[in-house]
Amino acid sequence: MSVIEKLAPPQNLTTLAYASIKRYILEGELDEGSRLTEDFFSGQLGISKSPVREALNTLQGEGLIRIEPRRGAYLRRFTIKEVQDLYDVREALEVHAVTAAKVTPELIAWLEGSIIHTKKWLKAGDKLRHIEEDTRFHGAIASASGNRELCRVLANIQNQIWLFRCKTYRLSSTTAPAAHRAILDALRANNTRAAQAAMREHIRLVRNRLIEHLKHI
Repeated sequence: MSVIEKLAPPQNLTTLAYASIKRYILEGELDEGSRLTEDFFSGQLGISKSPVREALNTLQGEGLIRIEPRRGAYLRRFTIKEVQDLYDVREALEVHAVTAAKVTPELIAWLEGSIIHTKKWLKAGDKLRHIEEDTRFHGAIASASGNRELCRVLANIQNQIWLFRCKTYRLSSTTAPAAHRAILDALRANNTRAAQAAMREHIRLVRNRLIEHLKHI
């Protein structure tokens, strides 16, 4: 007797709405004053407002948007102090990550490939893919630490940083390949102190250029 294969249940609509809206925010050229309404996303996604509302609440919890009662959602505005705080936490996490990372031949090979991709996207002027690759490079090192909570917090910080990195891409994007190379070389040599210094220098350079830019806008 033949058996009917069970169908995989559809993905939760809130999860799908969250992923779609988040991508729209991170990839879009949205102005900070842009209003993000439930009606707009409901119409674009072809779903009811309820999963959209839940998705927007999750994004607010991640720090990407702010929701104002009866007005809608808006991209979060970052003060210089908030940018400073985010990068200070990121530096602490990533310096710890290179200290705790389990360096394997597989990790080294993957990071080598990431640097090649970074150069490729930089040369092509593909801003989004360059930033995505940069995020993956740092995420791979964090994952190698074996600390899931560190990875979760770092991913959240990277999401928030993405909002202004897209607008200030040219400030430090060209420095990424050399900075990543210095980090990789130190990890390959099992030189923890050099890896810490390279990571710290990389993050501080990006932070300082960004803050200097924000002071003049």
